[in-house]
Amino acid sequence: MCQECGCSKPGPYTIDGKPVKASTHTHALPDGTVISHAHGRDPGHDHHHDHSHPHQILDLNTGILGGNDRVAERNRDAFEALNLLTLNVVSSPGAGKTTLLTRTLNELKGRLRCAVIVGDLATDNDAARLRTTGAPVVQIATGTLCHLEAGMVAEAMKELDLRALDALIIENVGNLVCPASFDLGEALRVVLHSVTEGEDKPLKYPPMFHSADVVIVTKTDMTAAAGFDRELALKNIRQAAPRAKVFELSSRSGDGVQAWCDYLIAQKAAAKTSH
Repeated sequence: MCQECGCSKPGPYTIDGKPVKASTHTHALPDGTVISHAHGRDPGHDHHHDHSHPHQILDLNTGILGGNDRVAERNRDAFEALNLLTLNVVSSPGAGKTTLLTRTLNELKGRLRCAVIVGDLATDNDAARLRTTGAPVVQIATGTLCHLEAGMVAEAMKELDLRALDALIIENVGNLVCPASFDLGEALRVVLHSVTEGEDKPLKYPPMFHSADVVIVTKTDMTAAAGFDRELALKNIRQAAPRAKVFELSSRSGDGVQAWCDYLIAQKAAAKTSH
């Protein structure tokens, strides 16, 4: 996965065009454990390093994911304190994330107050499309990283008035491998599977689909043209993502979109009652 291929090494990224330079730091815990993690811009972060223990060899992969998980928990605590429904939307490139979210934001107007954090390696094309809905949108250009990390989301959150929102949608970088390893603090992980990708996509990328709370089969208006075997695809989804709620829809025609939006409203209502 991404921690093996090296794309998880921290580097510069931008939020709405403003550079954010991440750097790696190691912290020694009282028991001598050394933790490595990345920071973005945080002028208030004061570093106190414990040098009372000898240097140790550590697994940077574990350090990176461990540091990310701690930030993700802080994100989650913030979202829950604000009763904010948060989605992490992931898919391979071209599966229709931006088109679906544009349609979703338009359908939810007057029902849920939404904002979007969108991640891409480069360009703000998707953010520009999403802004046509009138929703607040924050663009993260990840540079070399093929996924979003919890620290990036934490920085992007600073650009939004979270108290004025009901839902925060995070559109992750198009990739079905690396984002599976990185918790962002979301309440729901939503994985898209386009009919143009074939029926075996869930079996080829089991970690991502297994982690899904929701799987959405997109571009159903192209089922016949793509020669898509719907029953086989649903069987594979159930095998790879047994706990996931499954939707089938077309963002273009609108078929199935209402059921998806009703689900989000219900999830928000349930979260509010629980809170």
